[in-house]
Amino acid sequence: MADTTYDVTVNKTETVTGDRGRRYKVRWTVAGRRRKKSFNSSALADGFRADLISASRRGVPFDAETGLPAATEPAPVESWYVFACGYADMKWPESAGKSRAGRAETLTAVTVALARNGRGRPSSADLRRALYTWSFNTRARQAGGPPPALAGVVVWVETSTPPVSELAKPEVLRIVMAALARKLDGKTAASSTAARKRAVLHNALEYAVERGLLDRNPLPALKVKRTNVVEMVDRRVVVNHEQATRLLDAVAAQGTTGRKLVAFFGLIYYAALRPAEAAAIGEGDMTLPADGWGELYLPRSAPTTGKAWADSGRRRDRRGLKHRPPEEVREVPCPPPLTAILRRHVDEFGTGSDGRLVRGVRGDDLSDSTYGRVWQKARIAALTNAEATSPLAGRPYDLRHAAVSTWLNAGVAPTQVAEWAGHSVAVLLRVYAKCIAGQEDAARARVGRALGLG
Repeated sequence: MADTTYDVTVNKTETVTGDRGRRYKVRWTVAGRRRKKSFNSSALADGFRADLISASRRGVPFDAETGLPAATEPAPVESWYVFACGYADMKWPESAGKSRAGRAETLTAVTVALARNGRGRPSSADLRRALYTWSFNTRARQAGGPPPALAGVVVWVETSTPPVSELAKPEVLRIVMAALARKLDGKTAASSTAARKRAVLHNALEYAVERGLLDRNPLPALKVKRTNVVEMVDRRVVVNHEQATRLLDAVAAQGTTGRKLVAFFGLIYYAALRPAEAAAIGEGDMTLPADGWGELYLPRSAPTTGKAWADSGRRRDRRGLKHRPPEEVREVPCPPPLTAILRRHVDEFGTGSDGRLVRGVRGDDLSDSTYGRVWQKARIAALTNAEATSPLAGRPYDLRHAAVSTWLNAGVAPTQVAEWAGHSVAVLLRVYAKCIAGQEDAARARVGRALGLG
């Protein structure tokens, strides 16, 4: 038997240009002996180097004579379905409810795409329901068997997906990527959605490499057309102050439910809170004078995750602020109009037993559907026909865009705006630096004067 060693060092790939054109050399050392191998393409060189690194990390011995990984036991074989369940379980404890649900959505799409076709295959709708609600929900799966109506589907899918190693084949991975780029109706998914799902798949394949089920992650080498993610805010959605005031008045005109939600929408517009932050704020998180400027202290967020995914078993999962350490508190000024709105809200409706300012119709967590319906009615009532048929304030979140744009156009330093809004300066300038509605004519007039046009 040849001598083997674990003394292995793999160097970076070198690019060499000579009479024979460009070549790519991989250099590595085994037991002190230098080795090298040349390739015609960087992809081949990178692949060979990745194989060496993967073998070394997995503890595979190297043949001292050839300098290559020695023959070992065959890599373990595990079906995609079994692997995906294990991956979901591994990620579950460290994840927020929304991340759990998004991960399950991606794993479901991949599994449906990989599952074999032919006789006995359940409908895609039944497959998605079984996978999303049970297979990739760790809590549901650990609580017991699947619901009776889905038991047969689960039994079928357990033996109907290929080994994880099949994803190393470009033709298989392309099928998966095509599925992630489409919505259920077959239309192209939003670029941000496709990017999010690709990120989940990439992380899952990295875990497969860690488990020894793949030699390397095949996704980076796959040549697919990527759609750029649109990050800049569409200026057409941003309201000016007069339009925002009309909208808040229209919300208040919708009976008790509407009056209770004025504070929620006011927090988004005047303080640039995310909806999840506005839903979490409590009476103890505010300093409200009789009138004038107050202060808001944001220690938490309450994104909608659904009871099945949240640790609390509630509709909204209490979490730290987005992109911030769990204990960090963000301070935001409360302008006089918002101070007045919040004081009226507390005087008329009080707060919940836990101090929360904004609550649902029955005093529980505020649902997205409730405030979404109120907002759409307010748009119709408050906006002109031209405005209502445009993208203007199409979502409550657009009020946040208006708030940040207002601060920037008022001359507040970007560093301060970023701190108030809970963003980095780079993200702020890339995404939110937009003029509010109605400012373009004034800007053009200033340019015209500079050009001597009167």
